[in-house]
Amino acid sequence: MIAPLPSPRFSRRAGLSALGGALLLAGCSNAASVPTPTASPTGSIRDQLQSAIGTIAAGQDKLGVAVLDLRSGASWNLRGDWACQSASMAKPMIVSMALRKAAADKLQQPLPPEQDAQANKAIKNSDNDAADALWPWAGARPAYDALAKDLKLANTHSAPEKDFWSWTWTTPLDQLSFMHQLVKGDTTALTDAQRSYLLGLMGQVQDDQTWGVGFPKSGTVQVEMKNGWVQFQSTDNLWAVNSIGHVSGDGRDYLLTMMGRYPSFDAGKAYCNAIGDWVFRILGSGELQK
Repeated sequence: MIAPLPSPRFSRRAGLSALGGALLLAGCSNAASVPTPTASPTGSIRDQLQSAIGTIAAGQDKLGVAVLDLRSGASWNLRGDWACQSASMAKPMIVSMALRKAAADKLQQPLPPEQDAQANKAIKNSDNDAADALWPWAGARPAYDALAKDLKLANTHSAPEKDFWSWTWTTPLDQLSFMHQLVKGDTTALTDAQRSYLLGLMGQVQDDQTWGVGFPKSGTVQVEMKNGWVQFQSTDNLWAVNSIGHVSGDGRDYLLTMMGRYPSFDAGKAYCNAIGDWVFRILGSGELQK
């Protein structure tokens, strides 16, 4: 198994600044009241995860979470096979598609200047225009499905009803596998240089988008991540709010993915922050065992 390549990464912070911009907040209500686990879950790390995340997720049937402790190789999930649209969580896949195209076409590496700028904006700033431009350049639906197949993500695929990156479907367990392949290099779908490039971008996400996997905390802990959020007004009017990433340092080394459907963006963000916080606390107290 190939060791992860070094890349610039952001540090977890003591707090998060409020998300700005009319696009993010349009149609949102105040953050939901998230169920609070007991202050000190007891038992094994697995039992603590089940207790804390189970309490947070109580009554939420459209929520899936998956965790992999890279120290032990043990995993845990709650509805990890629950499928939903990716929203901007698809952007690491889009950049991966672009990297593969550039290599196959023997273009400037890792990407030509225009596409490099778009990849940076798509990941660091979650810029939709940049993703819109990269999607067709990188091959759109056929390239997405080919990448998912090469990554062995059985439940990740383009949307049959719409050729648009935000509508691509995936699951928390598939995203956990994707992150594992990015971090550990146990894949032939992407080269070491391509993985390093993408993880480098995921370690530089702008501050107000580091909620979820990136919430909260210590400057000694590093994160590579990407969130996704969008309201599906044409279907159920709910918000898909998702977060994936790798947390390392201060004795921790784990992958976390979460996907959910909520009545507002604020509600989704609150749930993602609560899950990210409790996983961080629990895995800071010991290793998850198989």
